[in-house]
Amino acid sequence: MPGGNLWLWVDQDIRIGGGNDDGNLDLQLLAGDIEPLQQWTPKVQEALAALPQLVDVESSGDEGMRQVQLHIDREAAARLGVDIRMVGTVLNNSFSQRQVATLYDSLNQYRVVMELDPRHTASPETLQQVHVIASDGRRVPLSAFATWDYGMAPDRIQHRAQFVSTRISFALAPGVTLGEATDAIEQAMAKIMLPTEVQARLGEEAGSLQQLRDRQAWLILGAVLAVYLVLGVLYESLVQPLAILSILPSAGIGALLALLVFDGELNLISLLGLFLLVGVVMKNTILMVDFALAAQREGQPAHAAILEAAKLRFRPILMTSVAALLGMLPLMLATGEGWEMRRPLGIAIVGGLLVSQVLTLYTTPAVFLALDRLRARVARKARAASSTA
Repeated sequence: MPGGNLWLWVDQDIRIGGGNDDGNLDLQLLAGDIEPLQQWTPKVQEALAALPQLVDVESSGDEGMRQVQLHIDREAAARLGVDIRMVGTVLNNSFSQRQVATLYDSLNQYRVVMELDPRHTASPETLQQVHVIASDGRRVPLSAFATWDYGMAPDRIQHRAQFVSTRISFALAPGVTLGEATDAIEQAMAKIMLPTEVQARLGEEAGSLQQLRDRQAWLILGAVLAVYLVLGVLYESLVQPLAILSILPSAGIGALLALLVFDGELNLISLLGLFLLVGVVMKNTILMVDFALAAQREGQPAHAAILEAAKLRFRPILMTSVAALLGMLPLMLATGEGWEMRRPLGIAIVGGLLVSQVLTLYTTPAVFLALDRLRARVARKARAASSTA
């Protein structure tokens, strides 16, 4: 349609922060006034557009539109006896749809608006016909002390956190991670040397992703701690959960190696895969530890109990791992729509399962025996201390 505007909306499955209408990331410039932003926004946009890590670099918030600018000669107006407040009142009455009264009836109220006929406001030549009242009551044409021309003026001013702001949106180049892009942006901003009155910060979505990347280690540690507490309550022991959690390092290394081999990124989706991997691989160790503890309660020594558990539980462990692997292969090998989001999840789980499956039968018995010896040593020391007391 003539005069219509078209914007593409990128529908994201997972949105972090506020997000943008165009689906891109952005860098926000903040200042206390619009003038420094008008000066520095084009420079920042030019610097970001030169970065090979970024594409589709565009700025918004500094746009303007063609407007009629009225220039008043205050000295000439004073000579003619025209008060500037009178000029403002006349222009307000003529062009700003000023409300002058309100009519009330039994059900509704109606606002009375005063303005010029729209036929006379279509062209700025109407200013030639506008008159103001001087201090002595004379009618003075506005053109006697004012001129007009066309200019560009901001039609809107964006604010963020009580500051005037402009937004420079960008997208990542193919194969570029968010961490690489933010590092390049920081280097470019260091070369620009923004003044202290202008602040630059990543937008809501890019900033939230960057914060998430910085907090990934704490998220993983929090998940492991939560699992440890649950297992401690289940086994009523602070030592036995360590034998079950001993498989997590090998699973995590396998997931990271798989992401490295397939040129993947440790992002939010692959991090979710690590969390899912915790539950899958821990199931294997729980099968072994439960059987070993039951055998110990029947009188078997720790070495024989864990060895018997590894032999008898090998088949269910193998079946569980193979079922999980086959379930994740479609995600790992996907090439259809949306594969970019699903593939890191499958890669992380498949890589972790492959490595942990090989090491489970070796690391879990070794850690179980080491913890059993440690527990026995602590018990002997406790008995010796009590006997001496």
